[in-house]
Amino acid sequence: MESTMTAVHHEEHPSGLARWLTTTNHKDIGTLYLWFSFAMFLFAGSLAMLIRAELFQPGLQLLSPAVFNQLTALHGLIMIFGAIMPAFVGFANWQVPLMIGAPDMAFPRLNNWSFWLLPAAATLLIASFFAPGGAMAAGWTMYPPLFIQGGISYDMTILAIHILGLSSIMGAINIVTTILNLRAPGMKLMMMPLFVWTWLITAYLLVAVMPVLASVITMLLTDRHFGTHFFSAAGGGDPVMFQHIFWFFGHPEVYIMILPAFGIISTIIPTFARKKLFGYTSMVYAVASIALLSFIVWAHHMFTTGMPVAGQLFFMYSTMLIAIPTGVKVFNWVATLWRGSISFETPMLFALAVVCLFTIGGFSGLVLALVPVDIQLQDTYYVVAHFHYVLFSGAAMSIMGGVYYWLPKWTGHMYDETLGKWHFWLTAVAFNVTFFPMHFLGLAGMPRRIPDYALQFADFNRIASVGAFVLGLAQLLFLYVVVKCIRGGFAAGERPWDGADTLEWTLTSPPPYHSFTTPPNLSK
Repeated sequence: MESTMTAVHHEEHPSGLARWLTTTNHKDIGTLYLWFSFAMFLFAGSLAMLIRAELFQPGLQLLSPAVFNQLTALHGLIMIFGAIMPAFVGFANWQVPLMIGAPDMAFPRLNNWSFWLLPAAATLLIASFFAPGGAMAAGWTMYPPLFIQGGISYDMTILAIHILGLSSIMGAINIVTTILNLRAPGMKLMMMPLFVWTWLITAYLLVAVMPVLASVITMLLTDRHFGTHFFSAAGGGDPVMFQHIFWFFGHPEVYIMILPAFGIISTIIPTFARKKLFGYTSMVYAVASIALLSFIVWAHHMFTTGMPVAGQLFFMYSTMLIAIPTGVKVFNWVATLWRGSISFETPMLFALAVVCLFTIGGFSGLVLALVPVDIQLQDTYYVVAHFHYVLFSGAAMSIMGGVYYWLPKWTGHMYDETLGKWHFWLTAVAFNVTFFPMHFLGLAGMPRRIPDYALQFADFNRIASVGAFVLGLAQLLFLYVVVKCIRGGFAAGERPWDGADTLEWTLTSPPPYHSFTTPPNLSK
């Protein structure tokens, strides 16, 4: 009898590889998501290193134009679907149940499945690079008519994106159900930490727009193999219709990648300012407003496709409108810092950098929202600078700050603060050296997605490439800091950041074992 019980116990708690393959624990799955995303981040970053090596000086150095295009496409797709999104889902898996007092995610087995789809999809996506036809010479946006042609690599890419989308939808359903149904007794929606709010809204965005992406790439697939003519002008289709459908997904996708970052920043800043977050309610409404407005601005990516002036005006004004709730968030972060007792640990440095640099990206977005300006800057390096200031300094640096912030709670050890600050300064400085000159390149007229360029662009490109190499190497230091922390170090204790007593549950997680009878009201 005893041996049978031991066997059952062993089956319920496997160890080693079996533990990670079969786990339904939200912390384990969160850890898997974070490690997977970091591996994809390093891989996609290495592709960027090749791109910047090619662009170090005029002329073709290492890559043919076709391979260069494939690298840029694969870099974009893997960074979005393999690095940024899985990292935020990893944070959600780890923190959402802790923050709302839930025992686990609502659907633990679905949680396991939604993760393990990712490595399969990533393998398929990377393998497409080596398949006949080459991967994604049509760019990461998959525009027809180029994408209607091509070899089996294009079909592999379509299948990989279907699998990635399926994973995202399942994860989003899990998060929505967990937040709405598994909150601790007495915790109303307007009492949830802001990180939980940002993920609730992000999950609704995912459920709304991932099927749109799935539909448009399925239409591409039928155009390629089944004789349909959705996007083939020769058969009466319209290639521009693809852009409308794609960007109806694509622009909310930008906010899927930035709203959880807002939640992380709204968690870090109050801790190290030692103040309650300023304007909690307005922050919730600002996040919801950004999410709703994101559905009506998609065609600002398409000002040069010949849309009517009335359409251009609508999308210009609606795009500028998003600046209002975004400005509310930046104002509230600054107001939280105002007269706070601020300390500058590594997570706070990342949070402050995100506020400053993301604001620069927001302003360049306002510049591109203006139709006459955008027509001049369309497909130049100004656009590359803009979205990297949004997605690297907004999303990726928020992820780094979040890792440093929660690592002591996850591991029980403090990371090496000196090395963490070295990582921050190398990353922040190298990022600006890499991407700020691209504004000038774009204003001077250098087009994006080309492996060769005129001599007049050489100096800024050389500066950007040097910055990119330093930025890439700095992330190896990040890996070292994280591994060193996991393997040991000073004990973090129950309250590693020593936040204010009444705020600790909102900043990290509820007090252990549900020791509150009624959660404190954030409005007080």
